[in-house]
Amino acid sequence: MMKKYFLPVLFVGLSLVLIFSCKKDKVIATCESNETVYFSTQIMPMIQENCISCHDAGMTAPTLTGHANVASNANLILSSLKGEGVQLMPLGGPALNDSLINQFSCWISQGKSNN
Repeated sequence: MMKKYFLPVLFVGLSLVLIFSCKKDKVIATCESNETVYFSTQIMPMIQENCISCHDAGMTAPTLTGHANVASNANLILSSLKGEGVQLMPLGGPALNDSLINQFSCWISQGKSNN
């Protein structure tokens, strides 16, 4: 009787491990390093690739075009990226990897510079 259920249970278990282990990269840099996070080469490209398709002018609020819009909504963006906001972003997933979320957090910690 046990042999009958072994393979299906094993398959489901391995599938769950793969699904949950691949969602995030778990490689997290700390903000304590002296490396500057640049809006123009790191933050805005991330926003353009993952957010701007919905958060362009005249579409879903908040509008995330340009430094002023991203900087003024930075804390809201960060909480949504972490799944702490009303909705996990990007909408429909998958969630951004931990390194990108941490990079955005570091940019905020460094003063949200337009660099």
